[in-house]
Amino acid sequence: MSLAVKRDVGMDVAAFRLWAEARPDAERWELLDGEPVLMAPPRERHQRIVMNLAGRLDALAEPRGCRAVPNLAILSAAMDDFAPIPDVVVRCGPPLPDGYATDPLLVAEVLSPSTMSLDRGRKIDFYRTVPSLKVLLIVYSDEIRIEVWRRAGEDWGVTALGPDGTVTLPELDGSVPVRDIYRGLTV
Repeated sequence: MSLAVKRDVGMDVAAFRLWAEARPDAERWELLDGEPVLMAPPRERHQRIVMNLAGRLDALAEPRGCRAVPNLAILSAAMDDFAPIPDVVVRCGPPLPDGYATDPLLVAEVLSPSTMSLDRGRKIDFYRTVPSLKVLLIVYSDEIRIEVWRRAGEDWGVTALGPDGTVTLPELDGSVPVRDIYRGLTV
């Protein structure tokens, strides 16, 4: 005999946005599979990687009328129960009226040991549904390693880079040496 368990229906993005507005400003929440998830304060090492990466990406993006911004939520019409907040988002066009982007060109997730399986699993599945997204960077914080996920038509390819690698970004007419992303850190 089998037992069917009915899963409670989670929040959609509209309900999450209303709910999140009432939360204290010091709290950062993302919506994953219909569930609000409180984001823990990141470690200093994590933040150093984010700052290095955001600075290099912003320098490449600005001449194209784009910018690198930390902590914007990403939305996709294909998955209305997700609003993840990656570490860095590159987008073009006018500034957003709020913290929700539907048009990222590039997204970067800096992995933390506690979020690695989620960031490399469900979030990648979600990001692949965002039509404007061309590049996804998965940046490891505990080793010098970056995965570059790039859209090629309907498919995605992935390349792993180590300490001597360079993240080539034709979308931004430039590149970033992997070592620059980890500048100021010991491994």
